[in-house]
Amino acid sequence: MKKLLLLALGLALILTVVVMFVTGSVPLFAEKGEVANASEAATQASTPAPELRAVVAEGVVVPRRHATLSMAASGIVAEILVEEGASVEEGELILRLQDAHQRAAVAEAKAALASAEAQYANLKAGARRQEIAAAEAGLAAARARLARLQEGARAGDLAAAQAALQAAQATLDRLYEGPEEALRIAAEAELANAEAALRQAQTAYDRVAARGDIAMLPESLQLQQATNAYEAARARYDALFDEPEADAVAGARAQIKESQATLDRLHEPATASEIAEAEAMVRQVEAELELLKAGARSEDLDAGAAAVERARAALERAEAGLADTELRAPFAGTLALLYVREGELATAGVPVAALADLSSWEIETDDLTELDIVGVEEGDRVSLTFDAIPGLELPGRVLRVKPLGEEKLGDVTYTVVVVPEEEDPRLKWRMTAVVTLP
Repeated sequence: MKKLLLLALGLALILTVVVMFVTGSVPLFAEKGEVANASEAATQASTPAPELRAVVAEGVVVPRRHATLSMAASGIVAEILVEEGASVEEGELILRLQDAHQRAAVAEAKAALASAEAQYANLKAGARRQEIAAAEAGLAAARARLARLQEGARAGDLAAAQAALQAAQATLDRLYEGPEEALRIAAEAELANAEAALRQAQTAYDRVAARGDIAMLPESLQLQQATNAYEAARARYDALFDEPEADAVAGARAQIKESQATLDRLHEPATASEIAEAEAMVRQVEAELELLKAGARSEDLDAGAAAVERARAALERAEAGLADTELRAPFAGTLALLYVREGELATAGVPVAALADLSSWEIETDDLTELDIVGVEEGDRVSLTFDAIPGLELPGRVLRVKPLGEEKLGDVTYTVVVVPEEEDPRLKWRMTAVVTLP
């Protein structure tokens, strides 16, 4: 750009001198000094003052608001919900990655939070009325046991223990003494009657056994019924005289031993160790009752609250992980480009889409050298033309000048951002613009 400007100035100087010769401003055969003076005057006349020299730079049209979007997490693209060129609202879902693991993590975190909140609520609520009542009943029982040990056996207790032992022994005896006389006689009679009926039915059946239709005759059915009745009577009779079942005998003997042990304890006075054990039990139940009535300690409440906060933080992390599988529009605009398709791997941090608000534009140019930039300030008026739209000239102003220059083709250049003060619907992203700064 700098070389083009110098070349233009040189051509202007030569043209000026030629014109002066042609018009007679400088005689063709003037003295050497006169020619030199005329040439110097022409040079001064054709060279603009530095502060009036226009700065021309090439730039590119870009949306005033645009972004290259990427995913926060890597994964397989499960669904694309917006097509290229479509408009989106702020927060609208553009695409979603496969998220089965993340959804499971959210469900697990919700369950953990619910459990922690329930435990904390129980701590704050304290013991229920039924729990306190049960503890009071346990304390009463422990005190009563201690009192019995200290008092010794009472006559009523001895009599009850003796009766329990006798009842257990009677139960075992009944298992071995067999059935009562009346039951035995009834069973023998039932068996004899069934046996007689069976003989009678067998005789009737034998008389017609040679017939071909024997199965259809009533004698066949009567014989079967008599056989069944006899077998049932025999089973009931045998059951009356079988040995008692082992389980029943074992249970009866165990009850005898327990009753005998109870009676023996009542006959013997409580030892010092038994009384001490009963006293310790009373103290333990009293302490448990006091704890129930006092409620949770402040340390336990603090620990419960901390557990709830940890569970809530874990849920937020899980929900954030699930949100990382979604790409949403950070602002309203047009989805200009998609770099991925369904089924492809989207890598975290790698661009997957380009989003822009195409309703307003700005022009960026990095074509101004350090010699050009010194006279450019924010707010300066500029003129904008476009290679793709002949005849279009828009006014604009300098929005900002980036303070850090970059080396470009041997020169240090600076980026200037210009805003058109008028819009034109024909402008497109990345069109070439010419920026003229007077």
